[in-house]
Amino acid sequence: MPKPTNKSVLKSALPVAPLADRMRPKTIDDIIGQKSLLGPNGLVRQMVDSGHLSNLLLWGPPGCGKTTIARALAGTTDMEFVAMSAVFSGTADIKKIMEAAKMNREIGRGTLLFIDEIHRFNKTQQDTLLPYLENGTVVFVGATTENPSFELNNALLSRCHIGVLTPLSSEDLLELLERAEKFLDVKMPLAADARIHLAQMADGDARFLLNTAEYLARTKFAAPLTPEELDAAIQKRAPLSDKSGDEHYNLISAVHKSLRASDTDAALYWTARMMTSGQDPMYLFRRLTRFAMEDIGLADPNAMQLALAAWQVYERMGSPEGDLALTELVIYLATAPKSIANYRAQGQAYRAAQEFGSLMPPKNILNAPTKMMKNMGYGKDYIYEPDTADGFSGQNCFPESMPRQTFYRPKEIGFEREIKKRLDYWNGLRKKS
Repeated sequence: MPKPTNKSVLKSALPVAPLADRMRPKTIDDIIGQKSLLGPNGLVRQMVDSGHLSNLLLWGPPGCGKTTIARALAGTTDMEFVAMSAVFSGTADIKKIMEAAKMNREIGRGTLLFIDEIHRFNKTQQDTLLPYLENGTVVFVGATTENPSFELNNALLSRCHIGVLTPLSSEDLLELLERAEKFLDVKMPLAADARIHLAQMADGDARFLLNTAEYLARTKFAAPLTPEELDAAIQKRAPLSDKSGDEHYNLISAVHKSLRASDTDAALYWTARMMTSGQDPMYLFRRLTRFAMEDIGLADPNAMQLALAAWQVYERMGSPEGDLALTELVIYLATAPKSIANYRAQGQAYRAAQEFGSLMPPKNILNAPTKMMKNMGYGKDYIYEPDTADGFSGQNCFPESMPRQTFYRPKEIGFEREIKKRLDYWNGLRKKS
């Protein structure tokens, strides 16, 4: 005889749409967060209130509501919602959708075309959309995690409004957690501080929070979880950093700006954010070495030496031992005096070289290896500085037809204060001579 089937086990094994999908708001009034777009004066709210939807690009991090807003727009305005992913679709798919949209128009129904990851489309695929956006075949809503001004054609950008979404706040996520409890008719097995911890762990990502809530609702725990127990129960979400896209450049910019501001603790935090999210340490050392040259320069000549030394230590020791060399470097750079005098001097010198053209050096500082060159005045009146009383002669080393220039202007800070004293002293002797 066949063994009896456990129907309850089979039923629980059937695939079910994720909680984030089942709870997706039907109208924009039900969406949590994104007040700058959905509030009384927000771009999306104004579109809905006016009854006229425009083509829209939604730019924001994962899990902040881009797809939800697009679906809610279609639901609020009773348009047919057609979704596609730029990762899996191409020009042929666009044309099929547009043909169906034309038929919808003939029977008086509009179509909202939502394209996720729109930045994945190449130029030709993006251009395919243009005539349909121009003649209103569809209302287009694109979603991207990348900066549209970098990734999308100007022609497409000019036909769309851009809505910028931000990560959901901890307050938004706690409200969403309460909504999930009502939807599932269950109390999450979390202590009060663990609820806050979960919202912080979600890092602005509603999808992560709802996936975690669904897991917690299905799992039996003996008692409400503490924050530490919650960490052990679920895989902690890594801080956002995509290593090559917008967030990567945002983080390295934060590192640089914190170092320039001598905000040591902030610089350490942003460096830690990059390291904990998988950033290549060699990239960080390269950028920090440049910072030592460009933003500190001769205000502290040791900065570049320490940068190179820390880089070499990390290459030899690796992680985790070498991580301390990175931390030491960040602290040193943040607390060092800042000066871009050498950076400015380089720029001004290069501009002068282009402006004045191919001028010959003055003959007094040229060698005269032949009798003819000596007769022509090469090396005449040259003064050998180390043989003078002050170790300085004040002789002119600029081209004879070029007025004297001042490129390097050290600051009265750090080691550049000593350099400035020397330059001022030599300029005084030069004037006397």
